[in-house]
Amino acid sequence: MRGRFITLEGGEGAGKSSNLEHIHQHLSAAGKSVIRTREPGGTPLGEQLRALLLDRSQGAMADDTELLLMFAARAQHLAELINPALARGEWVLCDRFTDATYAYQGGGRGIEPERIRLLEQWVQRELRPDLTLLLDLPVEQGLQRAGARSDPDRFEQEQAEFFQRVRAAYHERAGQEPERFRIIDASRPLAEVQAQIDQVLDTYLAGMN
Repeated sequence: MRGRFITLEGGEGAGKSSNLEHIHQHLSAAGKSVIRTREPGGTPLGEQLRALLLDRSQGAMADDTELLLMFAARAQHLAELINPALARGEWVLCDRFTDATYAYQGGGRGIEPERIRLLEQWVQRELRPDLTLLLDLPVEQGLQRAGARSDPDRFEQEQAEFFQRVRAAYHERAGQEPERFRIIDASRPLAEVQAQIDQVLDTYLAGMN
């Protein structure tokens, strides 16, 4: 039986790292064999591309270059890790996937969604996440949380207006595919956020029986 592909999305300061670990533990406790990964990255080549994409010393990077590097890393990720794991029946839990491309390169950078869609179809073919949890919170709150980081990367240095567009694009994606997306109020204390996540996961797991 094919495994399940679950993605976690959200803007800066949404708490993806701590909640990704929580989701991993929840699914493992439910008896699922789970592989945790991230984008861009997830493979040796993907991690090199991630470093290139996030390195603020690179200076100006053309928007198309950024988009194509994202999908180059994704193509390797799918071939080397995601598709084989799903074929083995394992569950894949990914910190960001193509919805982030629509949000950051589409909403943030202003690249037309249709251009992203063409690359999505080319690289992924029919593969889409089975479930996407979107950690959502006001941009100002997220940036305040992220501001504690001592070494911001190339994306984290963007202005608030950029992240407002990212958030709006995420909401648009969720509105287009409500059967896949579950919006989590990430502005709440961590325990309450994780209680929301647990409810979503339990409902999803129950629906598989």
